[in-house]
Amino acid sequence: MKNNKSIVDKLTALWALNESGLGGFLHVFNTPFTGLIVGGIAILLISLIAYYAENKWKAILKALLIVLIIKMAVSPYSPFGAYVAVSFQALFGALLFSNFSWKGITLLVLGVVTFLESALQKLLILTIVYGTNLWDAINIYGDWVQKKLNFVSETSTTSVLVTTYLLVYGVCGILAGIFIKSLIKIIANKKKENFYLKPDDFELTKSVSKTSFKTKIIWTWLFTVTLIVLAFTFFGGDLFGWKMGVYMMLRSFLILLLWYLIIGPFLLKLVQKFLTKKKSHYQSDISDAMDLFPYFRKIITYTWRDTKHLKGYKRFKYFMANSISNCIHFKIATE
Repeated sequence: MKNNKSIVDKLTALWALNESGLGGFLHVFNTPFTGLIVGGIAILLISLIAYYAENKWKAILKALLIVLIIKMAVSPYSPFGAYVAVSFQALFGALLFSNFSWKGITLLVLGVVTFLESALQKLLILTIVYGTNLWDAINIYGDWVQKKLNFVSETSTTSVLVTTYLLVYGVCGILAGIFIKSLIKIIANKKKENFYLKPDDFELTKSVSKTSFKTKIIWTWLFTVTLIVLAFTFFGGDLFGWKMGVYMMLRSFLILLLWYLIIGPFLLKLVQKFLTKKKSHYQSDISDAMDLFPYFRKIITYTWRDTKHLKGYKRFKYFMANSISNCIHFKIATE
Protein backbone atom coordinates (compact mmCIF):
# COMPACT_ATOMS: atom_id res chain seq x y z
CA MET A 1 0.00 0.00 0.00
CA LYS A 2 2.90 2.35 0.77
CA ASN A 3 4.29 1.68 -2.69
CA ASN A 4 0.90 2.45 -4.22
CA LYS A 5 0.79 5.77 -2.34
CA SER A 6 4.14 6.68 -3.87
CA ILE A 7 2.81 5.78 -7.32
CA VAL A 8 -0.36 7.87 -6.82
CA ASP A 9 1.77 10.82 -5.66
CA LYS A 10 3.91 10.58 -8.80
CA LEU A 11 0.84 10.27 -11.04
CA THR A 12 -0.53 13.40 -9.37
CA ALA A 13 2.74 15.21 -10.12
CA LEU A 14 2.56 14.05 -13.75
CA TRP A 15 -0.98 15.34 -13.99
CA ALA A 16 0.10 18.69 -12.54
CA LEU A 17 2.98 18.87 -15.04
CA ASN A 18 0.59 18.17 -17.88
CA GLU A 19 -1.94 20.80 -16.78
CA SER A 20 0.59 23.51 -15.95
CA GLY A 21 2.23 23.11 -19.35
CA LEU A 22 5.80 22.79 -18.08
CA GLY A 23 7.86 20.84 -20.64
CA GLY A 24 7.41 17.14 -21.22
CA PHE A 25 4.19 16.31 -23.00
CA LEU A 26 3.40 19.79 -24.33
CA HIS A 27 6.87 20.17 -25.86
CA VAL A 28 6.66 16.78 -27.59
CA PHE A 29 3.09 17.28 -28.86
CA ASN A 30 3.17 20.89 -30.05
CA THR A 31 0.28 20.51 -32.53
CA PRO A 32 -3.09 22.15 -33.23
CA PHE A 33 -4.67 19.25 -31.28
CA THR A 34 -2.88 20.07 -28.03
CA GLY A 35 -6.23 20.51 -26.24
CA LEU A 36 -7.36 17.01 -27.15
CA ILE A 37 -3.98 15.55 -26.23
CA VAL A 38 -3.78 17.34 -22.87
CA GLY A 39 -7.34 16.30 -22.07
CA GLY A 40 -6.60 12.72 -23.10
CA ILE A 41 -3.47 12.61 -20.94
CA ALA A 42 -5.45 14.05 -18.02
CA ILE A 43 -8.11 11.32 -18.09
CA LEU A 44 -5.37 8.72 -18.59
CA LEU A 45 -3.66 9.87 -15.38
CA ILE A 46 -6.98 10.11 -13.52
CA SER A 47 -7.74 6.53 -14.60
CA LEU A 48 -4.33 5.35 -13.39
CA ILE A 49 -4.82 7.09 -10.03
CA ALA A 50 -8.12 5.21 -9.72
CA TYR A 51 -6.38 1.98 -10.72
CA TYR A 52 -3.69 2.24 -8.03
CA ALA A 53 -5.63 4.00 -5.24
CA GLU A 54 -7.64 2.11 -2.63
CA ASN A 55 -10.07 4.97 -1.95
CA LYS A 56 -10.59 6.20 -5.50
CA TRP A 57 -12.86 9.15 -4.72
CA LYS A 58 -10.60 10.53 -1.99
CA ALA A 59 -7.40 10.00 -4.00
CA ILE A 60 -8.74 11.72 -7.15
CA LEU A 61 -10.16 14.69 -5.23
CA LYS A 62 -6.89 15.17 -3.34
CA ALA A 63 -4.95 14.96 -6.61
CA LEU A 64 -7.34 17.49 -8.20
CA LEU A 65 -6.73 20.05 -5.45
CA ILE A 66 -2.95 19.63 -5.71
CA VAL A 67 -3.09 19.94 -9.51
CA LEU A 68 -5.25 23.08 -9.37
CA ILE A 69 -3.02 24.72 -6.75
CA ILE A 70 0.09 24.03 -8.83
CA LYS A 71 -1.74 25.26 -11.94
CA MET A 72 -2.63 28.45 -10.08
CA ALA A 73 1.00 28.95 -9.01
CA VAL A 74 2.63 28.13 -12.34
CA SER A 75 -0.03 29.51 -14.73
CA PRO A 76 -1.81 32.24 -12.73
CA TYR A 77 -3.43 33.69 -15.85
CA SER A 78 -5.06 30.45 -16.97
CA PRO A 79 -8.69 31.15 -17.94
CA PHE A 80 -11.53 30.17 -15.64
CA GLY A 81 -12.74 27.66 -18.24
CA ALA A 82 -9.52 25.67 -17.83
CA TYR A 83 -10.27 25.14 -14.13
CA VAL A 84 -13.81 24.07 -15.02
CA ALA A 85 -12.58 21.52 -17.59
CA VAL A 86 -9.98 20.00 -15.23
CA SER A 87 -12.46 19.83 -12.35
CA PHE A 88 -15.13 18.23 -14.54
CA GLN A 89 -12.70 15.55 -15.74
CA ALA A 90 -11.66 14.72 -12.19
CA LEU A 91 -15.11 14.79 -10.57
CA PHE A 92 -16.74 12.75 -13.33
CA GLY A 93 -13.84 10.28 -13.24
CA ALA A 94 -14.08 9.99 -9.45
CA LEU A 95 -17.83 9.39 -9.71
CA LEU A 96 -17.39 6.69 -12.36
CA PHE A 97 -14.47 4.86 -10.75
CA SER A 98 -16.05 4.96 -7.28
CA ASN A 99 -19.09 3.09 -8.57
CA PHE A 100 -17.80 1.04 -11.49
CA SER A 101 -14.70 -0.91 -12.40
CA TRP A 102 -12.09 0.90 -14.50
CA LYS A 103 -12.42 -1.96 -17.00
CA GLY A 104 -14.98 -2.28 -19.78
CA ILE A 105 -17.20 0.59 -20.81
CA THR A 106 -16.23 2.94 -17.94
CA LEU A 107 -13.17 4.28 -19.74
CA LEU A 108 -15.17 4.80 -22.94
CA VAL A 109 -17.85 6.76 -21.06
CA LEU A 110 -15.18 8.87 -19.34
CA GLY A 111 -13.49 9.65 -22.66
CA VAL A 112 -16.68 10.51 -24.57
CA VAL A 113 -18.33 12.62 -21.85
CA THR A 114 -15.21 14.63 -20.94
CA PHE A 115 -14.31 15.27 -24.59
CA LEU A 116 -17.87 16.35 -25.41
CA GLU A 117 -17.87 18.66 -22.37
CA SER A 118 -14.73 20.30 -23.73
CA ALA A 119 -16.32 20.72 -27.18
CA LEU A 120 -19.61 22.06 -25.81
CA GLN A 121 -17.76 24.52 -23.58
CA LYS A 122 -16.00 25.96 -26.65
CA LEU A 123 -19.29 26.23 -28.59
CA LEU A 124 -20.99 27.89 -25.61
CA ILE A 125 -18.20 30.46 -25.31
CA LEU A 126 -18.41 31.25 -29.04
CA THR A 127 -22.17 31.76 -28.79
CA ILE A 128 -21.89 33.97 -25.69
CA VAL A 129 -19.17 36.16 -27.23
CA TYR A 130 -20.51 36.48 -30.79
CA GLY A 131 -24.19 35.66 -30.30
CA THR A 132 -26.39 33.73 -32.71
CA ASN A 133 -25.27 36.11 -35.45
CA LEU A 134 -22.02 34.13 -35.62
CA TRP A 135 -23.99 31.14 -36.85
CA ASP A 136 -25.91 33.41 -39.25
CA ALA A 137 -22.58 34.52 -40.73
CA ILE A 138 -21.47 30.90 -41.14
CA ASN A 139 -24.75 30.07 -42.87
CA ILE A 140 -24.25 33.01 -45.23
CA TYR A 141 -20.83 31.68 -46.19
CA GLY A 142 -22.31 28.22 -46.61
CA ASP A 143 -25.11 29.45 -48.87
CA TRP A 144 -22.62 31.40 -50.99
CA VAL A 145 -20.40 28.34 -51.39
CA GLN A 146 -23.39 26.16 -52.29
CA LYS A 147 -24.48 28.59 -54.99
CA LYS A 148 -20.99 28.62 -56.46
CA LEU A 149 -21.01 24.82 -56.54
CA ASN A 150 -24.60 24.65 -57.85
CA PHE A 151 -25.48 22.62 -54.78
CA VAL A 152 -28.56 23.22 -52.66
CA SER A 153 -29.18 21.61 -49.29
CA GLU A 154 -31.95 22.13 -46.75
CA THR A 155 -29.49 21.43 -43.95
CA SER A 156 -27.88 24.58 -42.58
CA THR A 157 -24.10 24.92 -42.64
CA THR A 158 -23.95 25.49 -38.89
CA SER A 159 -25.84 22.28 -38.07
CA VAL A 160 -23.44 20.33 -40.30
CA LEU A 161 -20.38 21.95 -38.74
CA VAL A 162 -21.58 21.59 -35.13
CA THR A 163 -22.68 17.99 -35.65
CA THR A 164 -19.35 17.13 -37.32
CA TYR A 165 -17.42 18.93 -34.57
CA LEU A 166 -19.23 17.07 -31.78
CA LEU A 167 -18.96 13.80 -33.69
CA VAL A 168 -15.18 14.22 -34.05
CA TYR A 169 -14.84 14.89 -30.31
CA GLY A 170 -17.12 11.96 -29.47
CA VAL A 171 -15.15 9.56 -31.68
CA CYS A 172 -11.90 10.89 -30.20
CA GLY A 173 -13.35 10.20 -26.75
CA ILE A 174 -14.08 6.59 -27.70
CA LEU A 175 -10.60 6.17 -29.17
CA ALA A 176 -9.10 7.76 -26.05
CA GLY A 177 -10.97 5.28 -23.83
CA ILE A 178 -9.75 2.30 -25.88
CA PHE A 179 -6.20 3.72 -25.93
CA ILE A 180 -6.18 4.33 -22.18
CA LYS A 181 -7.33 0.78 -21.50
CA SER A 182 -4.47 -0.61 -23.63
CA LEU A 183 -1.94 1.65 -21.85
CA ILE A 184 -3.11 0.60 -18.39
CA LYS A 185 -2.68 -3.04 -19.40
CA ILE A 186 0.87 -2.38 -20.61
CA ILE A 187 1.79 -0.46 -17.45
CA ALA A 188 0.13 -2.97 -15.10
CA ASN A 189 1.71 -6.00 -16.78
CA LYS A 190 5.14 -4.42 -17.05
CA LYS A 191 7.75 -5.85 -14.73
CA LYS A 192 8.06 -3.52 -11.73
CA GLU A 193 11.66 -2.39 -11.96
CA ASN A 194 13.09 0.80 -10.53
CA PHE A 195 14.18 3.33 -13.10
CA TYR A 196 17.32 5.10 -11.89
CA LEU A 197 18.51 8.61 -12.61
CA LYS A 198 21.81 10.05 -11.44
CA PRO A 199 21.61 13.54 -9.87
CA ASP A 200 24.25 14.86 -12.29
CA ASP A 201 22.73 13.06 -15.27
CA PHE A 202 20.19 15.72 -16.13
CA GLU A 203 19.95 19.40 -16.81
CA LEU A 204 16.90 21.57 -16.45
CA THR A 205 15.57 22.18 -19.93
CA LYS A 206 14.72 25.74 -20.78
CA SER A 207 11.09 26.48 -21.40
CA VAL A 208 10.17 27.09 -25.00
CA SER A 209 8.88 30.61 -25.37
CA LYS A 210 5.23 30.72 -26.28
CA THR A 211 2.83 33.35 -27.38
CA SER A 212 0.94 34.62 -24.36
CA PHE A 213 -2.63 33.49 -23.86
CA LYS A 214 -3.97 37.06 -24.11
CA THR A 215 -2.15 37.60 -27.42
CA LYS A 216 -3.72 34.43 -28.84
CA ILE A 217 -7.15 35.63 -27.70
CA ILE A 218 -6.66 38.99 -29.47
CA TRP A 219 -5.57 37.39 -32.76
CA THR A 220 -8.38 34.83 -32.60
CA TRP A 221 -10.91 37.60 -31.96
CA LEU A 222 -9.59 39.72 -34.85
CA PHE A 223 -9.67 36.78 -37.25
CA THR A 224 -13.21 35.75 -36.24
CA VAL A 225 -14.57 39.30 -36.37
CA THR A 226 -13.00 39.85 -39.81
CA LEU A 227 -14.76 36.77 -41.17
CA ILE A 228 -18.09 37.85 -39.68
CA VAL A 229 -17.83 41.40 -41.05
CA LEU A 230 -16.88 40.09 -44.51
CA ALA A 231 -19.78 37.64 -44.47
CA PHE A 232 -22.35 40.31 -43.61
CA THR A 233 -20.83 42.95 -45.93
CA PHE A 234 -20.26 40.99 -49.15
CA PHE A 235 -22.58 37.99 -48.93
CA GLY A 236 -25.36 39.15 -46.61
CA GLY A 237 -27.68 40.72 -49.14
CA ASP A 238 -30.47 43.04 -48.03
CA LEU A 239 -31.12 41.34 -44.70
CA PHE A 240 -27.55 41.69 -43.47
CA GLY A 241 -24.89 44.23 -44.26
CA TRP A 242 -21.83 46.03 -43.01
CA LYS A 243 -23.84 47.60 -40.17
CA MET A 244 -24.55 44.14 -38.78
CA GLY A 245 -20.88 43.28 -39.08
CA VAL A 246 -19.84 46.40 -37.16
CA TYR A 247 -22.50 45.65 -34.53
CA MET A 248 -21.10 42.15 -34.08
CA MET A 249 -17.58 43.51 -33.76
CA LEU A 250 -18.57 46.00 -31.05
CA ARG A 251 -20.75 43.45 -29.25
CA SER A 252 -18.02 40.81 -29.06
CA PHE A 253 -15.44 43.40 -28.03
CA LEU A 254 -17.60 44.64 -25.15
CA ILE A 255 -18.37 41.09 -23.97
CA LEU A 256 -14.67 40.16 -24.03
CA LEU A 257 -13.84 43.33 -22.06
CA LEU A 258 -16.56 42.50 -19.54
CA TRP A 259 -15.31 38.94 -19.18
CA TYR A 260 -11.57 39.62 -18.97
CA LEU A 261 -11.81 42.79 -16.87
CA ILE A 262 -14.68 41.95 -14.50
CA ILE A 263 -16.34 38.52 -14.59
CA GLY A 264 -13.27 36.38 -15.35
CA PRO A 265 -11.00 37.97 -12.71
CA PHE A 266 -13.83 37.79 -10.14
CA LEU A 267 -14.42 34.06 -10.72
CA LEU A 268 -10.67 33.38 -10.78
CA LYS A 269 -10.29 35.25 -7.52
CA LEU A 270 -12.94 33.04 -5.91
CA VAL A 271 -11.19 29.91 -7.17
CA GLN A 272 -7.77 31.16 -6.06
CA LYS A 273 -9.11 32.14 -2.65
CA PHE A 274 -10.52 28.64 -2.16
CA LEU A 275 -7.30 26.99 -3.36
CA THR A 276 -5.14 29.25 -1.18
CA LYS A 277 -7.04 28.05 1.90
CA LYS A 278 -6.29 24.46 0.92
CA LYS A 279 -2.64 25.19 0.07
CA SER A 280 -1.29 25.01 3.61
CA HIS A 281 -2.93 21.62 4.13
CA TYR A 282 -1.21 20.16 1.06
CA GLN A 283 2.01 22.20 1.16
CA SER A 284 4.25 19.14 1.52
CA ASP A 285 2.50 17.28 -1.32
CA ILE A 286 2.73 20.35 -3.56
CA SER A 287 6.45 20.82 -2.92
CA ASP A 288 7.15 17.13 -3.50
CA ALA A 289 5.18 17.18 -6.77
CA MET A 290 6.95 20.25 -8.13
CA ASP A 291 10.34 18.84 -7.15
CA LEU A 292 9.61 15.91 -9.48
CA PHE A 293 9.06 18.08 -12.56
CA PRO A 294 12.72 18.27 -13.76
CA TYR A 295 13.13 14.51 -13.30
CA PHE A 296 9.96 13.82 -15.26
CA ARG A 297 11.08 16.05 -18.12
CA LYS A 298 14.35 14.15 -18.31
CA ILE A 299 12.59 10.77 -18.15
CA ILE A 300 10.16 11.73 -20.92
CA THR A 301 13.01 12.94 -23.13
CA TYR A 302 14.98 9.75 -22.44
CA THR A 303 11.96 7.53 -23.16
CA TRP A 304 11.28 9.31 -26.47
CA ARG A 305 14.83 8.54 -27.60
CA ASP A 306 14.61 5.01 -26.19
CA THR A 307 11.58 4.22 -28.39
CA LYS A 308 13.12 5.52 -31.62
CA HIS A 309 13.38 1.97 -32.97
CA LEU A 310 9.57 1.85 -33.08
CA LYS A 311 7.49 3.65 -35.68
CA GLY A 312 4.17 5.46 -35.88
CA TYR A 313 1.35 4.48 -33.58
CA LYS A 314 3.34 1.71 -31.90
CA ARG A 315 6.05 4.18 -30.89
CA PHE A 316 3.48 6.64 -29.58
CA LYS A 317 1.76 3.96 -27.50
CA TYR A 318 4.91 2.54 -25.95
CA PHE A 319 6.40 5.99 -25.47
CA MET A 320 3.33 6.95 -23.41
CA ALA A 321 3.24 3.69 -21.45
CA ASN A 322 7.00 3.58 -20.81
CA SER A 323 7.15 7.28 -19.88
CA ILE A 324 4.49 6.83 -17.21
CA SER A 325 5.96 3.54 -16.00
CA ASN A 326 9.46 5.04 -15.75
CA CYS A 327 8.10 8.12 -13.96
CA ILE A 328 6.17 6.19 -11.31
CA HIS A 329 9.00 3.72 -10.65
CA PHE A 330 12.01 6.02 -10.88
CA LYS A 331 14.62 6.35 -8.12
CA ILE A 332 17.55 8.75 -7.79
CA ALA A 333 20.85 6.85 -7.97
CA THR A 334 23.07 7.59 -5.00
CA GLU A 335 26.33 6.95 -6.83
